[in-house]
Amino acid sequence: MTPSPLPVIRLMPKTSPTGVRRGVPWLYDNELVMDRRTKALAPGTVALLEDANREPLALVAVNPNSRITARVLDLDTSQTIDRNWLIARLRRALELRETLFDAPYYRLIHAEGDGMPGTIIDRFGDTCVIQPNAAWAEVLLDDLASAVAEVTGAAHVLKNASGRARSLEGMDDASAVLIGTAPETAVPVLMNGATYMADLTGGQKTGIFYDQRPNHAFAARLAKGARVLDVFSHVGGYSLAALAHGAVSALAVDGSEPALTLAQDGASAMGMDGKFETRKGDAFDVLEALGQEGTQFDIVICDPPAFAPSKKALEAGLRAYERTARLAAPLVREGGYLVLCSCSHAADMEAFRRACLRGIGRGLHGSGRSSQLIHTGGAGPDHPLHPHLAETGYLKALFFRL
Repeated sequence: MTPSPLPVIRLMPKTSPTGVRRGVPWLYDNELVMDRRTKALAPGTVALLEDANREPLALVAVNPNSRITARVLDLDTSQTIDRNWLIARLRRALELRETLFDAPYYRLIHAEGDGMPGTIIDRFGDTCVIQPNAAWAEVLLDDLASAVAEVTGAAHVLKNASGRARSLEGMDDASAVLIGTAPETAVPVLMNGATYMADLTGGQKTGIFYDQRPNHAFAARLAKGARVLDVFSHVGGYSLAALAHGAVSALAVDGSEPALTLAQDGASAMGMDGKFETRKGDAFDVLEALGQEGTQFDIVICDPPAFAPSKKALEAGLRAYERTARLAAPLVREGGYLVLCSCSHAADMEAFRRACLRGIGRGLHGSGRSSQLIHTGGAGPDHPLHPHLAETGYLKALFFRL
């Protein structure tokens, strides 16, 4: 067999190769022989991974500066990780999205779930936003941007370098325009009958959260004639979908003035100004104030940022989810609905559900009221789950009738 031109890294003798052969996408530093040659590899280097017996296993992207030292790119070790490889992956991902969606507004690449580890690409019509959260994607960024433009036909490709993941990989936070130009104003995105305004250069993440689309749709089915409270609303995800489906009013609460301005702009674009209000403030403070006022709503949604972004933060995060449920439950009128969400991959569904039920029980204590769990939601199908990586199934949405 012809020796590989790539650098070689190897599993520790105690590390079974079975997981990799079955699709496990990550290898940590304590699973690999971290000799001087491996430690000297530049972050983002593509290498050949061998088992302890020197049998080829996979092509991997290496970052010796990260605890996740190797990310599996391809189990076919005869492949070349280049622009053509990127085009093939992108085309496979695009085929799924074009099957699922009528308009080009979706997550195009969901990292490991689409075979491109640590890489997020969201599409907004003729603009695509790349989050290269792993070093290999940063190294191949020019090829990746041109491949995205070729496969999708997008005229504009942006790099978004915000987020915790890049710092864990030892990378900078410098965003950039890779192809074309950046939009000068927010981009309108039509979903579930609502209009959302996405800030592709200054907003959170890539500008909008596509993952909640099916959960917005389910909440909208409950919304006819409803008064809606949307807490941690960002650009109005739940509240604008509810208004589009017959809600009589919606109050969006968020700590970010720019996000609330975008939400208001979305309501204006829908002709819903008279039914939509915003309230800037700490979500917990606002929930407590509404409780003291005795205000109630037909639907209350709480979609907070990740309270448990890591295992170390899990217990504190679960307490925060319980507190959210405790404060929100009394604001739901009898027979109304409470929607509680988590985007924390460290909190699995069972732990999140228990925390929510504890909070609801405390919030409704002494009222004689009870709860029904009527629906459990996750991310949309443009966020495919990697079967060996729980982190790709991070989003959880619980719909209760109180």
